[in-house]
Formats: sequence, structure tokens, C-alpha cells
Amino acid sequence: MAQEKIRLLVNLPPTFFTVPSLRPYLQRLEGLATLRQTSHDTQEQLAPDLAWAEAVLMWAWPDLDDAMLDQAPNLRFVGQINTTRTTVRTCLTRGVAISEVRHCWSPAVAEMALALILCGLRKVSDYHAAMRRAEEHWVTHFPADIDPLERELTGMAVGLLGFGRIGQRLAELLQPFHVTLRIYDPFIPESIAQQHNARQVPLLDLVRESDVVVLCAANTQEARHLVDRQVIAAFKANAVLVNVGRSMLVDTQALLERLEQGDLIAMLDVFDQEPLEPDSPLRTLPNAYLTPHRAGGLTSSIGRALTMLADDLEAFLAGKERRYAVTEAMLACFAG
Repeated sequence: MAQEKIRLLVNLPPTFFTVPSLRPYLQRLEGLATLRQTSHDTQEQLAPDLAWAEAVLMWAWPDLDDAMLDQAPNLRFVGQINTTRTTVRTCLTRGVAISEVRHCWSPAVAEMALALILCGLRKVSDYHAAMRRAEEHWVTHFPADIDPLERELTGMAVGLLGFGRIGQRLAELLQPFHVTLRIYDPFIPESIAQQHNARQVPLLDLVRESDVVVLCAANTQEARHLVDRQVIAAFKANAVLVNVGRSMLVDTQALLERLEQGDLIAMLDVFDQEPLEPDSPLRTLPNAYLTPHRAGGLTSSIGRALTMLADDLEAFLAGKERRYAVTEAMLACFAG
């Protein structure tokens, strides 16, 4: 007699279930479990279906707190794309296995960071916009009328604030440019830095010594405004600041004031309010280059997330070690 499949609730935004390229990932889950697909946003909506489930795959919301798990006595496995301290603490306390796969975004975010670095140094978007308007400047008095702020990345000093999966992948992408790499991440052992030919330095030293600074730290409350007014004042003149992490890492008002001086270039993919307000002063500053939170959100990232979640569910069902298991030691890495 065939063993009964585990009851799996897949609670994800509606288009996860309609995008054709994601169908094979869902079919794999159908082979592992009896599926129920939902797109709930609140605890009240989720509770009745969670009560049915023995396992759930979801993004990060709503939180799975004690009140939620009281209503889900059969729940044995939680797999999330992102998670919160509340959910992790509740699951671990109750003996519910939990896996989290936020690193699915890392390859795409690292590539976007490199693209923004190069765009900021080589003024690619400026040239594109000027050509569209037929207002471009052609060098006619070479080399006298070359813009000195157009620079090459090769050999520059680059600082990474945060050296998790995104930072480490970006370090790999930067290798052909022979940069001097400095990092600030109190959670990363020196051995990891050495593997990437990077040097751990204090935050202010990193900012003062870097031509390019990339923010890719985790969005924990402890990291809020890590780049504060003092840090922003310490940036080199005409340095390039890239933020592909979270806007909460930066004191936005202090950043605006420094940008208004005209001696800092900011490449920003994340904002305090999203969508960005139509009248945001960032939209009018010529040295602020903006993208609408596009660093990680590729279809390939979603496919990677679903693969990672399915891998850990399969390992859980087989009684094997899960690659993306969350442990108590990781709590500090999560927000909420």
C-alpha cells in the first residue's frame, strides 16, 4: 500500500501559480505532497488552511507566532523564502523544522550591484538618456573635454558593507577588475574574508578609503541607519555609493544633504517608501541614479527559491540533513 503523501500548503502570491515558467517547480512539489495552493496575506486568512497542513511553503508573511501554531497542531515543516525572528523563534521552540532560502536572490543582486557600479563610474545611463534626447556630447577636444568623473573600475578601492552571500558573490565578480577589497561585517570570520582576498576594517575606515561602497547587509533592526550622518560625511569626494540592500541601512535625509553638495554619486535600488514618491527629491538630483527595486527579482531567482525549498522538503521527508535549515544561532540575521 502506497504511503500517504504529506499535506503541503503552498501560500504564495497568485502569479506564482500562473507564470508558465514556474509550473515545473510546482509539479515537482505535486510529486512530493498533496498540495493546497493559497495566496493569503493575513493570519486570519491563513489559519484555516494552516490547520489542514503538515508542511507549508510561503514567503515571510504573515508571521507564524504561537497563536498561529496553536491552530496548526499537525504542522511539522515550514519552508520560507524569507523569514522573521518571530517565526523562527516560534518554530524552533515548538520543534517545527524550518528552512529559509533568502539566498535565492543573491546571484541576481550581486550582478545588479556590479552593473550599478559600472554604470555609476562610466555614466552609461547619462549617455543613454542624452542620446535619446539627441543632446549628447561628443568629445571634440580629446583629451581635454573628457569628463574626469568617468572612471574605470580596474584597480579601484571597493568597500562592501555586509559580506554574506551577496557580498561574497560580488567579490567573485569583482576579481577580474583587480580591486582592493575591504569589508565591514562583524558576523563574518576572518577566514571567509581571506578566501576572497578581502580585509576586514572598521566602518569609517572602509568609507574613507573606498572609491566605491556597496551596501548589501542584512536588514536587521541592529543595522538601521548603520550609514548615518557621520558615515555619510566620511565618504571620499566623488565616491560611488551603491545600495542593493535595504534603505533602512541609510539615514536618507543625511544622504540627500550630501548628494545636494554634488560630491557623491548614489546608485539606489531601494527606498524608504516603495513605490518611490513622485515628488521625491531623489528624482531631481543628477547624481542620484535610481532603479525600482529590481536587483533580485528575476524569474530565475524565483525558480531557485522553489528548488531550494523543494530540496529541503524532500530532505526532511527522507530524514536527511537540510541544506537551508534555520538554527537558533542564526536568529540575529533576521528582522522582526
